[in-house]
Amino acid sequence: MTSAKSARRPHHWRRDLVELAALFTAVAVADAVANLIGHGPDGPELLLGSAGVLVATAAFHTWWARRHSHAPPADEAAGADAADVGGGRGAAAAPAGQGGQPARETTLWRMRTTVRDAPGSLAALCTALARHDVDILTLQTHPLAEGTVDEFLLRAPAALPAHKLTREIAAAGGAGTWIERADAHDLVDTPTRVLGLATRTALDAAELPLALRQLLGRCTIHSRPALTLTGRPTGQTPPVEGMLEDKDTVMRLRDPNGGSITVERPYLPFTPTEFARARALVELDTRLGPRVPRSQDVLTLPEGNEITVRRADQSDLPAARAMHDRCSEQTLAKRYHGPVGDADRYLSHLLSPRFGRTLAVETASGRLVALGHLLWDGDETEVALLVEDEWQRRGIGSELLRRLTALAIEAGCESVYAVTRSSNTGMAAAMRGLGLPLDYQIEEGTLVITARLDMTPAVSPSPPVVA
Repeated sequence: MTSAKSARRPHHWRRDLVELAALFTAVAVADAVANLIGHGPDGPELLLGSAGVLVATAAFHTWWARRHSHAPPADEAAGADAADVGGGRGAAAAPAGQGGQPARETTLWRMRTTVRDAPGSLAALCTALARHDVDILTLQTHPLAEGTVDEFLLRAPAALPAHKLTREIAAAGGAGTWIERADAHDLVDTPTRVLGLATRTALDAAELPLALRQLLGRCTIHSRPALTLTGRPTGQTPPVEGMLEDKDTVMRLRDPNGGSITVERPYLPFTPTEFARARALVELDTRLGPRVPRSQDVLTLPEGNEITVRRADQSDLPAARAMHDRCSEQTLAKRYHGPVGDADRYLSHLLSPRFGRTLAVETASGRLVALGHLLWDGDETEVALLVEDEWQRRGIGSELLRRLTALAIEAGCESVYAVTRSSNTGMAAAMRGLGLPLDYQIEEGTLVITARLDMTPAVSPSPPVVA
């Protein structure tokens, strides 16, 4: 756009002199013609006719100027015609990016590197990224005793491989560079993500291990009880303030329910900032105490009986033991794969929200008749079912398994597996009823069925690259 001030043509005194001279010349010529014609026999008629011709000429000039005053310049019109010919009116031939350039395919990366704590070190990294058209979406800094860990979320051209990116970062002064593929969930800024994880933890105690995994990225989390099944102390309770071990790749925190929570990330050491965030989540869980959402659903079985499905916790321990007493030894053996007398010992562990989520099924009279467990097992997730003999073959197990699988998908699990005896056709049929891809492994009469939950991932995960 051009302002009216800059578009106004400059006014010169020489043009004024030329116009004034032309005016005087025109007046002199008009006076000579008037004297010559006015003294003739038809002088007045010729003067009136000349005046009419001049008026008509002026009117035509004014009409022509107004009609063509808004026409675009020749170069702009030619450019518009060329655009219409190339792409068609009202349609773009190709998607445009910044600056009118066609949009390129890009890839999201999470990258972490360590630089010297000196002025200009971060600028050198940014310059190296800019040379390859890499856009920095977010940046976090983790101060260390020596140096600083910079964590980036990058949008890079798809043609730029990870190894070339790490090589450029190393040349710019980065050390211990780690990089892996990111997805759209990583676009949320860190404060927002931490507040969301804190909210989930506040609503449900079973969310703490999942919140720690989402906070710290790809890691393995183990919950260790304070006592063994026989009631002896395990001796694995860390101090209240927690601790870092094994070159800062293992984080041990005290479990609010007793015992410990161990977080392992061998490929990338934890920073003091990450350790402080994890401790804050655990402290929040400790202050809030035991809590389980009390939502429940009432369902009607095919024969007309009503049952209630709800979340269970350790307050259901007496009812669960009573259900064990009503179950046959064969039913308990299919569930616990060991001595039937040890079944009651597992209940306190299974009903703890720290180790997973448990669904209970109650009859209209309030009697507990089935339990379904979703257990966090490091990077994997196990599902287990126990239905009282009298209530089997009524679809209760399939309903529990479907709900547990939905909870696993909500938690971001990639798969769930069930361990049972090869003769347990009921569990195998329930797993097939999920309609998911299944893998079977049989060893010494034990059947492991794994259902893959990531059937259609948006981006295929790739292993991290560490340089």
